[in-house]
Amino acid sequence: MRRADHTPDTTNKQTPTEPSADTSNKDNASQPDISASDSIDTPAPAAPLNEQSHEQPDHHSAERTELDWQRHDDGSYSSSSYINREMSLLAFNMRVLAQAADERHPLLERLFFLMIFSSNMDEFFEIRVAGIMQKLNISDERTAPSGMRPSEILNEIAQTAHAAIDTQYRILNEDVLPALAEQDIRYLKRDELNAEQSAWMKQYFTEQVSPVLTPISIDPAHPFPRLVNKSLNFIVTLEGKDAFGRDINLAIVPAPRSLPRVIRLPDELTGGKEHHIMLSAVIHEHIGELFPGMSVTGCHQFRLTRNADLDLAEDVDDIAKALEGELENRRFGDKVRLEVTTDCPAPISDYLLNEFELHANQLYRVNGPVNLTRLLFDFNIPALRYQPFTHVVPKPFRRDPQPPQRSTSMFSAIRKRDVLVHHPFHAFSPIINLLWQAANDPKVLAIKQTLYRSGTNSEIVKALAAAARNGKEVTAIIELRARFDEASNIAVANYLQEAGAVVVYGIVGYKTHAKLMLIVRREDEKIRRYVHLGTGNYHASNAKVYTDYGLFTAHPDISEDVHKIFQELTGMGKPANLKKILHAPFTLHDSLMRFIDDEIAHAQAGKEARIIIKANALTERRLIDKLYDASQAGVKIELILRSICCLRPQVVGLSENIHVRSVVGRFLEHTRIYYFYNDGNERLYCGSADWMDRNLFHRVEVAFPIEDKKLFKQIFEEGLMNYLQDNVQAWTLAGDGTWSRVRRAPDAPLHSAQEYLLARINNVDSNGEL
Repeated sequence: MRRADHTPDTTNKQTPTEPSADTSNKDNASQPDISASDSIDTPAPAAPLNEQSHEQPDHHSAERTELDWQRHDDGSYSSSSYINREMSLLAFNMRVLAQAADERHPLLERLFFLMIFSSNMDEFFEIRVAGIMQKLNISDERTAPSGMRPSEILNEIAQTAHAAIDTQYRILNEDVLPALAEQDIRYLKRDELNAEQSAWMKQYFTEQVSPVLTPISIDPAHPFPRLVNKSLNFIVTLEGKDAFGRDINLAIVPAPRSLPRVIRLPDELTGGKEHHIMLSAVIHEHIGELFPGMSVTGCHQFRLTRNADLDLAEDVDDIAKALEGELENRRFGDKVRLEVTTDCPAPISDYLLNEFELHANQLYRVNGPVNLTRLLFDFNIPALRYQPFTHVVPKPFRRDPQPPQRSTSMFSAIRKRDVLVHHPFHAFSPIINLLWQAANDPKVLAIKQTLYRSGTNSEIVKALAAAARNGKEVTAIIELRARFDEASNIAVANYLQEAGAVVVYGIVGYKTHAKLMLIVRREDEKIRRYVHLGTGNYHASNAKVYTDYGLFTAHPDISEDVHKIFQELTGMGKPANLKKILHAPFTLHDSLMRFIDDEIAHAQAGKEARIIIKANALTERRLIDKLYDASQAGVKIELILRSICCLRPQVVGLSENIHVRSVVGRFLEHTRIYYFYNDGNERLYCGSADWMDRNLFHRVEVAFPIEDKKLFKQIFEEGLMNYLQDNVQAWTLAGDGTWSRVRRAPDAPLHSAQEYLLARINNVDSNGEL
């Protein structure tokens, strides 16, 4: 199966959009250019992929980087060969921020990108920055693979993050909010309210806000309160004596999370327009009512970010109980960041920094609300949102019109052939429908399922519970330690246990990240297994915005492998001997290394050698080193990475045959695809694992082969080649760590990978050809 005839023409020159980074510090991934100057074109309807080209992508116009790197005697590479992980993650967040400045996106979606950026930065500080600070606190000055010490990394983060957040608020105040105002969507300031609106705000404060506020004075009897992570708070300066004759000059007013951060003014006061006021403005305007008889001389909002990573010992007796205790600690972890508004006086911000034991570079002054993640955006204005589309059901799973409304047996469809779904373009409903059919099918004996992120309202969970109540043997492997979904997963576990399901929490020390479903059915006195394997979580909401692949199959070897993995997770014994599936932490990493070695051998023999990887991140050092070896041997390597990349591409002598790109757009790229040319006997796997240490050595992951020729071709063309052609939403990585937008050649047609898939999958399916 040769694939050279499906190689796209990517001859457009990819010129960097900003100056190269200072070569004196190669470990720092600079911020990408987020101006919209390269984004003025509107994508045309998706054109067919250039499937007839016999040429490899032309990257010769890309600029290569001169870098002082060495290879040691043991085969490893010097620290200058790697990009720092934290700086690479920050660079991804900057690419997300760039979408807010991109006028190709509808206006409300640009506002949403600002909110996503805020949420991403919150997690970055809660997890990544907090982890580095912990190393400093225990005097751990070991260098990262990039050669940077923790103190150096924190300084680089502070410099980059301050500039990024300044840019975020500039985009908000100078671009997005004025554009929203032109559409009569406004966030009104206190001095912009008319008399009637001010009176309504006062009544709202009195009836809805004041009853739940608790002002806390700062005095010897009331030390500084313990504030919840990321909560909105106000520090108030006062003059005068209180009811007890005390001279109180400082107070803290926490804003309860039960209060909305954005309040819509009544239609009768706005003429039905989308006019809103911030909760912070309401509290600020009427803060004096909380301190009768005293004078308020200042009121300033602030927000404290804490360490939110959980520290769970590996020798606990009950993971669920241990997690419940740790979840409470997450709300009050170590402090890592302080946000105040730009008008907060220095004495006040200095006081807060001192109280929280933070340094000046951990203070972030923002020109607007201190928490954009809760900025209301879900307005019913279709013209300002992405055009809706139909999530298509693959043809094998559609209802049979003869007779009308008769439901097609999904088991029958899967027996006939493997069925591939590509979310969000395909609907998530086939997964739910399969479970419900299994729950109500008297021939089904058992259902086994991994759950990483879910919720008690999930149809997946409801179907599993119904199956258990119907007498099926239901086993759920629930990963309680899915970050920020721990409480939800504990609730799911309790719900399923009450329904009679067997609930297993996975393996202590190894997160169960694999996406697996197994249904055991008795047919004609024989046992047949049906499985679903995916690259993304069993989460219906995520499936509407994440790109992921899912495979339904009854292939005997694959279904037997899945059965063995479930046995491994619930029982004890040696690692399962699998026929088709690669699984971590046992065989996946070694297999990937071997596959790369095979490409090296083919290149050294003068044969065509090619690797294409699509994943979220690449950080694992041995795989990076092996890719460097492959590049130097002549293997052509294309990496499509959504976020983190610690590999330096296009470095002279080191990685001249490696090209890295990232696609950021309407949907969150989440598919993991591994392709190896293998001298024409091509290998293509989809899986749950990124190329990171945690996935390959500390999680249970699977990678499953795509052996059906039609599905192989579909994934190769739509999931890989399609993205290598993108010249609308794609960015490329240079060897110095800088990201830049792909610049489209003047005569090249616009090609957006995501828009292409929207058009192709809907069109193909509507014509009945899929």
